[in-house]
Amino acid sequence: MEKDVSDANPPRRGGRPSQLQASQIRERILDIATDLFLTQGYGETSIEAIAKRAGISKRTFYHRFDDKADLFGAVAHRLIMRLRPSHAASLFTGGTLEEILQRLAKVILRAALSTEALALYRLIVSEATRFPELAIIMDTEGSRREAVGHIADLLETQAHSGNVSNVAEQFLQMVVSVPQRRALGLGTPMTVAQLDAWAHDAVHLFLHGCR
Repeated sequence: MEKDVSDANPPRRGGRPSQLQASQIRERILDIATDLFLTQGYGETSIEAIAKRAGISKRTFYHRFDDKADLFGAVAHRLIMRLRPSHAASLFTGGTLEEILQRLAKVILRAALSTEALALYRLIVSEATRFPELAIIMDTEGSRREAVGHIADLLETQAHSGNVSNVAEQFLQMVVSVPQRRALGLGTPMTVAQLDAWAHDAVHLFLHGCR
């Protein structure tokens, strides 16, 4: 049986773990929860199972998370932050609107088709009916709303008329929908070359197709 990771390093005077130890415990919980959520599902994963695998008490768990939904929100947030490019701000500057959208389309596809992103998407689709809080968490923690806002701002600066938020949503849908479906098994997954061509054609159609 694993020992409580809070015992791996002797606590400071007073019996409380140091800030580093507390952070390590939290990260271990998140690592284990991520693996269990994405492989077993949200409904089949219990706090007891997470605590047992982490080698901690439930009391230690509840010192860090309110409940399983709170833990899932932290897992989703960490996954999304890992998928976010470090140079995100620079993606929206430099070049024509078409060049900027081409860059964005490729980055968006790489993130949306990553192994963890696809696993998270499967989890939400399969369990959101039983656990509607998952959809609410993803809407709060997810990067889609942020991406829509940035793209809408970009379109607005280019004197685009109409509801730029709706147009930004349509752009994301055009870029991601079919490649994501194929990556999930509804068709043959696209190669890197095919994804690049798809991104190029989606941007071109978005900007010029209805003229």
